[in-house]
Amino acid sequence: MASTGSGLRIPGDDNLQSMLVGTIMRKIKSRTWKKQRYFKLQDDCMTIWYKSKKAGNSHSTFSVSDVEVIREGHQSEVLLSIADEFPADRCFTLVFRGRRGNLDLVAESAEEAQSWIRGIRKLMENLENMGERERLDQWISDWFRKADKNNDGRMNFREVRDLLKMMNVDMNEHHAHRLFTMADRSQSGTLEDDEFVLFYKMLTQREDVLRVFQQYSLDGQTLSQSDLEDFLRDGQLEGDDVQQHAKTLIQRYEPSDTAKLLNAMTFDGFLMYLGSPEGSIFNPRWREIFQDMSQPLCHYFISSSHNTYLMEDQLRGQSSVEGYIRALSRGCRCVEVDCWDGANGEPIVYHGHTFTSRILFKDVVTAVGNYAFKVSEYPVILSMENHCSVEQQRVMARHLNQILGNKLLKSTLDGKAAVGLPSPEDLKGKILLKAKKLGGLEESFSGTADDSQAGEVSDDDEAEMDEDNVRQSVRHRGKKKSKQRLSKELSDCVVYCKSVHFSNFKHSHIHSKFYEVASFTESKARRHLRDTGAEFVHHNCRQLTRVYPSGFRTDSSNFNPQEMWNAGCQIVALNFQTAGEGMDLNDGMFRQNGGCGYVLKPSFMRDAEKTFDPETPQKRDGYQPVTLTIQVISGQQLPKVNIKEDSIVDPLVRVEIYGVPLDQNRQETRYIDNNGFNPVWYDTLRFTVHAPELAMVRFVVEDYDKTSKNDFVGQYTLPLRCMQQGYRHIHLLSKDGTSIPPSSLFVHIRIAEM
Repeated sequence: MASTGSGLRIPGDDNLQSMLVGTIMRKIKSRTWKKQRYFKLQDDCMTIWYKSKKAGNSHSTFSVSDVEVIREGHQSEVLLSIADEFPADRCFTLVFRGRRGNLDLVAESAEEAQSWIRGIRKLMENLENMGERERLDQWISDWFRKADKNNDGRMNFREVRDLLKMMNVDMNEHHAHRLFTMADRSQSGTLEDDEFVLFYKMLTQREDVLRVFQQYSLDGQTLSQSDLEDFLRDGQLEGDDVQQHAKTLIQRYEPSDTAKLLNAMTFDGFLMYLGSPEGSIFNPRWREIFQDMSQPLCHYFISSSHNTYLMEDQLRGQSSVEGYIRALSRGCRCVEVDCWDGANGEPIVYHGHTFTSRILFKDVVTAVGNYAFKVSEYPVILSMENHCSVEQQRVMARHLNQILGNKLLKSTLDGKAAVGLPSPEDLKGKILLKAKKLGGLEESFSGTADDSQAGEVSDDDEAEMDEDNVRQSVRHRGKKKSKQRLSKELSDCVVYCKSVHFSNFKHSHIHSKFYEVASFTESKARRHLRDTGAEFVHHNCRQLTRVYPSGFRTDSSNFNPQEMWNAGCQIVALNFQTAGEGMDLNDGMFRQNGGCGYVLKPSFMRDAEKTFDPETPQKRDGYQPVTLTIQVISGQQLPKVNIKEDSIVDPLVRVEIYGVPLDQNRQETRYIDNNGFNPVWYDTLRFTVHAPELAMVRFVVEDYDKTSKNDFVGQYTLPLRCMQQGYRHIHLLSKDGTSIPPSSLFVHIRIAEM
C-alpha cells in the first residue's frame, strides 16, 4: 500500500520501533485485578492492539486518535490504590475522549514505560499536525485494511462489495463492478496501491461542491482571484476585505504551485478550503477568547457541573475523583462537592443517603488543585454542600488551605470591603468556595465579626433538598427551621459566594448582598421564570444564581439548560457524565470564547436599567429579529448505527432552535433511502429568531425508521451568533460529543435582519 499506507510512520524513531515489536504490560482495573497483556502498535502506526496470553484469539484494539491525554505516574485512582506495589515511573494512564473509561498500565521497567509514553505522544502530535489531505489518506488506508480480509495487499471484487456495505453505500452490483473495472488499470482483477485510491476518489466525487465551483469559475477549470472574490462576496456573504482574503486562501489551500503563481484556485484547493476549519460552520474567530473578561462574575454564563463526583447514576453509581478531572478538562468552572463525616476523622464525598461509593474530601481537593487551570486560567468555583460535624469541617478547612495554598481565595482582592463582584480577569488562577458563611462580608472589615470558633446558620440556606420532593416537605411541615453548626475556619474560606436561602425577588431586591448566591431546583427556577421572568433576569444582573437538576432524575439525566440561560442564570449545573441534548447545548455554548468556561451574557441581561422578559422578547429595547435560512445540501461518510451487516443508513437532518420560548422550533429534511455515504437533499429550512443573541442551533442526523424510533447518527450544536454564513461544512460529533471524522454535512447558511 504505497499510496495509502501509514500516514504516521516516523522512520528511525526508537520508541515506535519498540512499540511495533510489542511489549508485555500489566493492565490494572483495581487493587485486586492486575493482569498481563501483550501490547503492540500495528503497522499503520495508528492502532494499538492487545490481547491476553490465555484468551485464545480474542483481542482488543484502540486508535491513537481516541486518546485525549497520557498521564504519567500514579495519576488515577486505580494507580494510586496500587502505589505501594508499583513505582510511579513504571505507571501511566491513557485517558480516552468522551466517556470511555481510562486504561491504567504498568510497564516492566521505567524505560519501557517512557518508550510507550513518548511514542504515543509523538503519534498524537503527528496526528494533530496532519493536513486535511493526509487525514483523508489515513482514513482511506483504514478502510483498505478493513476490507482486505486475506491481508494480501490487494482487493478482489467480493472484498470491494463488502467494503461498500461497511462504508454505508448501497450500490447496485453492476455500477460497483463498473467502478472496479475502471480503477483496475493493471487489469489484474484486483485493486492495489493507487488503484484503490482511484476507486475511492471515483466513489467520493463531490458533485455538490463541483456544482458550486463551476457556478463561479469562468473557465470551469479554476477560480481566478476575481472568481474567488465573487464567491466570497456572493456565496459566502462576506463583507470584509474579500480581495485580501482571496489571496490568503489561495496561498493557504491551493496544492498546485502553478495555480498559485497564477493567483488561481483549482477544484482540489477549493475542496480543501471548504473542508478546513475556515470552511466550517463555526466562525474560527470566536474560538479564541474574544469577549471582555473584566465585567463582574454575575455577567457571565459559567460552565457548571452537578454532583461532579458521580460517574453514573444518582443511586448506586461510582463516585470518583476522575469526575472532577474530566469536568475541569472540558472547561467546567464550577464543580460540586457533597461532604459528609467519614471514618478516622476524614470527611468523605458521596451522594448522601444512597448506595453510591465514597471518596475522600482531601483527594477531591487535590484533584481540583492539580487540574483547575490546565484548560482555562479563569476562576473555579467549588460549590459545597456541607453535612459535616464542626470537627470535620475544621479538617475540611485545613485541607483547603494546605492543599490549595495561594490558589484558594481567602479575602477580598484588595483586602478592603468590596461593593461588587470581581471579574473573571481579576480572579485568574483562583479557586472560590461557595458555601454557607457566618455573618456577612462587611463584618470582616468593620471589626464586628464574632471571634467564637463556631456558629449557627439556618439549615435551609443551601436549598439543596429537592423542593419537588413532596414526601420531604410533608415530613418537615410544622417543624421549626433546624439550625446547622458551622466552623469559623470553614466559614472564613467563603468570600464572594455565600450560599443563602431565597425567599422572593422583592425581598432579595431590598435585602440581598452582591456576594450571596441562591440555589434553585430546575422546577423552582421554571416557576419563577414563568411567573416573574423579567424580575428573575434583573436579579441575575446583580448576583449569581445556581440551578441544579431535580432529585427525581436518579438516572443522572439533564434538563434543557437553555431555559435557565434565558433568565440569565449563570451557574446552570448539569450531569457532565450523561451524554445527550443537555450536554450538547452546554458544549455548544461553551465552545466559544476559547472554551474558557465563561461566556458574556447579552448586554440586555447585564444592564439593571433595562427590562427583558424571555416570554416577550419583542418588547425589549433594541429588538432585532433575524431570519435564518439553512439549505441542507448533502452528507458525507455518515457512520453506521446498526450493527447488522446489510443495514444501510436512511438519513434525515433535523435542525433544532433553542432560545426564548418564541424561538423554540425544529424542522427536518426528507429521509434518503439507503445512503449514509453521500446522501444529497438540497432541502431548505427557514426560521424566524426573535432573540438571536440567546439562540442555539443544533443539527441532528438520524437514521429514519418507519416502525420504531429513529436512531441517532451524529450532531453538532453551536450559538447562532458563532455561525458563518455561506457554504459550510458541519463536522459531526458522536453522542459523546467526540468527533467522528470524516462525517460531515454540507450546508448553505443565510442570516438576515428582518
